[in-house]
Amino acid sequence: MTSNPIQPDIAAADPSWQTLAELIADRVQQAPDLELYSFLIDGERQRVLLSCAALARRVNSVAAWLLASTRPGDRVLIQTPPGLDFVVAFLGCVGCGRIAVPVFPPQMQRKQRGTDRWQSIFDSAEPAAALTTQPAANPAHELAVPYLEVDRHASPDAPDALLGCDVRPDMPAMIQYTSGSTTAPRGVVLTHRNLLHNLAHICRRFGHTSASRGVIWLPPYHDMGLIGGILQPIYAGFPVLLMSPLHFLQQPVRWLRAISEFGGTTSGGPNFAYEMCAQQITPEDCAGLDLSRWEVAFVGAEPVAAKTLDRFAAAFEPYGFRRQAFYPCYGLAEGTLLVSGANKLRGIAIQNVSADELESNRFKPLSPGDAAGRQLVGCGHSLDDQQILVVDPDTLRPVKNDQIGEIWVRGPSVASGYWNSPQATQATFGAILAATGEGPFLRTGDLGYLCEGQLFITGRLKDLIILAGRNHYPQDIEQTVQQCHSAIRRDGCAAFGIEMDGEEQLVVVAEVRRRADLRQGATDDWRLDSEAEGIEQSPEIVAAIRSAVFQQHGARVASVQLVSAASILKTPSGKKRRQACRAKYLAECAKQVV
Repeated sequence: MTSNPIQPDIAAADPSWQTLAELIADRVQQAPDLELYSFLIDGERQRVLLSCAALARRVNSVAAWLLASTRPGDRVLIQTPPGLDFVVAFLGCVGCGRIAVPVFPPQMQRKQRGTDRWQSIFDSAEPAAALTTQPAANPAHELAVPYLEVDRHASPDAPDALLGCDVRPDMPAMIQYTSGSTTAPRGVVLTHRNLLHNLAHICRRFGHTSASRGVIWLPPYHDMGLIGGILQPIYAGFPVLLMSPLHFLQQPVRWLRAISEFGGTTSGGPNFAYEMCAQQITPEDCAGLDLSRWEVAFVGAEPVAAKTLDRFAAAFEPYGFRRQAFYPCYGLAEGTLLVSGANKLRGIAIQNVSADELESNRFKPLSPGDAAGRQLVGCGHSLDDQQILVVDPDTLRPVKNDQIGEIWVRGPSVASGYWNSPQATQATFGAILAATGEGPFLRTGDLGYLCEGQLFITGRLKDLIILAGRNHYPQDIEQTVQQCHSAIRRDGCAAFGIEMDGEEQLVVVAEVRRRADLRQGATDDWRLDSEAEGIEQSPEIVAAIRSAVFQQHGARVASVQLVSAASILKTPSGKKRRQACRAKYLAECAKQVV
């Protein structure tokens, strides 16, 4: 199977669109027969689809109900499982000028955490209604919120509700609750203008055309899965195959098979997704796999590891994958989605930098083969009409050329702030440069540097561990830990600092393979007494962790905790919630003292 390079196709998108309502109405009229959205029900072969004509009927039906049941400015919970019902609910909501609030149904998450997060979002957003499906309707029903089961509500004679809506570019289209990797979820308010601006840049940077074909397994409840996976296809006018993230996590090969069978040209996910594929998919799983049409393999949402890209490329080049398809990028909810992206024609930018200099907030390029270095993957250049600065988070002044600092962003994709949170909005979105008074900027909380305009991410400001005056990035320590003993699970480690005796000390929590293959999904609580969970607090594993961290990083591990599988707290997109892990560790230690 041969591949044709993606060529720009200006006709695929219309820059005159001012609102999502205009985009939706225009797109479904242009190509009524286009099978725009399809969904793999079982993650394998069973597929349902929506043509633009069928999508228009269902979206208008939802919009008509909302227009009759709610008022302009009302928030509407979108809480359906991943699938076409979610697409219909979301487009129906934003298309008629209501504010969409996508949220994981509690049933899809671990019981207590899922319910707590859902309740937190509900209390913050104060929705006037909910769009749901029959299996997921219970929470809305219990709280007496008017709701519509979109899977059971589809009028073939629904009026063209979108055309009669008063929707303006500066109106909020959605509240995107942050994934909560370092703090409790906050509602990022995104306008129609924010979304269309970012969608235009994604389309241009990724080279999307009406001939593109997407394959997306990412959760549809936040930026990468929702904006990149659902809104980008309708913006650029190309079909997309959606699948549940659970089906990917159960068997990562399903993702690659879907790309192969659907002829996917654009797909991607966080770094951990590529690592899972490289580690878990066997040659036997790859029988018949053809990845030769995959042109854009975007990777973001967490620091991109050069070794992961190497392993993935080595594993799947025999099946048509091309290394130049990798598209490292950087973004965050507060910036709508995309903040920077690579130049596809120049390939991946990888720098080998001095690990010792990184510990002092500086970067110093080394020769590619220098073993004293750490490989960093470039996340591309800033969007054309946007400004990225690297700023000292203490002095609020731009750093020198060889220094690392906090990444600040200013541009049309930057959100207006957090929902009903003026203090947090001012702290995050109101940054002003100390020397010039220039601003406001978005403080991303991410650390990195710019080299010849290319953005390199080194870590999170709040996750940074400072031991004896030296900076340590938790992802580096975690990678060392995961490789030091075969019993430690891949991507199952969290490193963070705590204060002990007036000094910051290093704690490592690592998931280990359980004796006798204990049941999946044990308790949400860490049991530090090993017998309760069947976790063997092996002196051998603990010693291996301490030794490896000291040898590789010169750091002493004050405490090692071995825990069961799936204990490390993560966001829906797979980011480690290190601050939440830290709080949980301290809480468990406090229980033991009591």
